[in-house]
Amino acid sequence: MWLFGRKGASGFSPSSTAEQVTQGIHGTALTAIVTGASSGIGTETARVLALRGVRVVMAVRNMEAGSQVRDAIVKENPSANVHAMELDLSSIASVRKFAAEYESSGLPLNILINNAGIIASRFMLSKDNIELQFATNYIGHFLLTNLLLETMKKTACESRKEGRIVNVSSRRHKFSYPEGIRFDKINDKIGYKFLSAYGQSKLANILHANELAKRLKEDGLNITANSVSPGPINTNIFRHFSFLSGLVGLLGKYVIKNVQQGAATTCYVALHPQVNRMSGHYFADSNIAEASSQAADTQLAHKLWDFSLDLINRCSKNCSCMVR
Repeated sequence: MWLFGRKGASGFSPSSTAEQVTQGIHGTALTAIVTGASSGIGTETARVLALRGVRVVMAVRNMEAGSQVRDAIVKENPSANVHAMELDLSSIASVRKFAAEYESSGLPLNILINNAGIIASRFMLSKDNIELQFATNYIGHFLLTNLLLETMKKTACESRKEGRIVNVSSRRHKFSYPEGIRFDKINDKIGYKFLSAYGQSKLANILHANELAKRLKEDGLNITANSVSPGPINTNIFRHFSFLSGLVGLLGKYVIKNVQQGAATTCYVALHPQVNRMSGHYFADSNIAEASSQAADTQLAHKLWDFSLDLINRCSKNCSCMVR
């Protein structure tokens, strides 16, 4: 449990939990998608949103694990409205399939939480031949957001409620490669450094939210886009790194957040009225925070947007439905 830190302007601190930052908020008219909801802060985010009355769709790669989490949430809270749908963010085909099935369901969409993430210790490629961390943590979420945006627009218009998109980034975004995004070397195995590659994907999450916020505002849409950092937290994202897990276990009691605290900022940005009409911001500890200079680079954000569209379309060249 995190024991340090003062309250910020929001009235919350690093030690605030997801339940605390959403206390008294009623989300019974809202529907949310949470990716990576079968473990860690994704599970806690889904649980707390459901506790506040939100209908939650858990987008998970492992349906067995997702079903177990859903059952646990409903057992604790019998009135919870929680569903699980299969989604592998490392696969463009899976992202398209999920989006098509969600659209066919007829469900509205008020909140999209792009939470899922991995750390890959060695260089690996996705099914679409994209470096795995960049594919899973960023490209999959970029495509998912684009494909679900029409549903969010329709929901915001019909419900007259603000739509919210939340990209879960990390403080590691400040430790990407020196150039930020290695556009010409995304799949460079020789220069691969797993923590820098992770930082690159998390930097991309912030740049994506910033560019999306700008475009949503230009189009006059009642939808916001923000990015968040959970802070230092011990989740199973470190499960393949014994040395990191050991360090976290040693220091965790004092300086590492628990899952309840780690999910707080995501839940705060997704639900709290203090965040109304706030878009293009980076949050940490349930307060506005300062991201890196690269994360604030509008030209880099625009370049990444165009690069992402081109990359997806090249990977989807055999598919008649291209992203725009």
